[in-house]
Amino acid sequence: MNTDAAHLDPRNNSPSDEFVQLFTRSQRRLYLFILSQIPNPIEAEEVLQETNVVIWKKSRQFRPGTSFSAWACQIARFEVLKYRDTRRRGRLQFSQEFVELLAERAAQDTELLDRRRVALVECLRKLRPRDRELIQMRYTPGENGLSVAGRLGRPVNSIYQSLGRIRKALFECINRQLTAEAV
Repeated sequence: MNTDAAHLDPRNNSPSDEFVQLFTRSQRRLYLFILSQIPNPIEAEEVLQETNVVIWKKSRQFRPGTSFSAWACQIARFEVLKYRDTRRRGRLQFSQEFVELLAERAAQDTELLDRRRVALVECLRKLRPRDRELIQMRYTPGENGLSVAGRLGRPVNSIYQSLGRIRKALFECINRQLTAEAV
């Protein structure tokens, strides 16, 4: 099979479901990456839309098995530069070196956050069912320690102590996994 078409749907030569999923999952990360370089949320959203158009047009250039996030962030980086060039006249601008440094750090942070998120999912699976349920209850939108304590009929202090213990265990588990990954 031609690697250029490895992620295309053979029925209609459009991006495959896998590419669409990667594209969709990357939106928040891309927006935050762009926002780290263009602090105005509305302008960052405009650049995200332009980036999405380019990603879609260049979908044939993406190589399955490589980091979609890194590939998309590189496209976003160029779109940020292009946007800055069009807005340069009459406005205070950061130096090109500074913007590139921010972009590089944001890309590194994105990769680290991705690895931490994967490790978190794995560490959550390792928790005792009771602890996992408590974490899920607490981080359900609109919930807090007080409401969880009420639902479980436990003292609030007890809930906060349990959550603290679970968070510490998750933190240590994530760090162990990332350290093992690095070795």
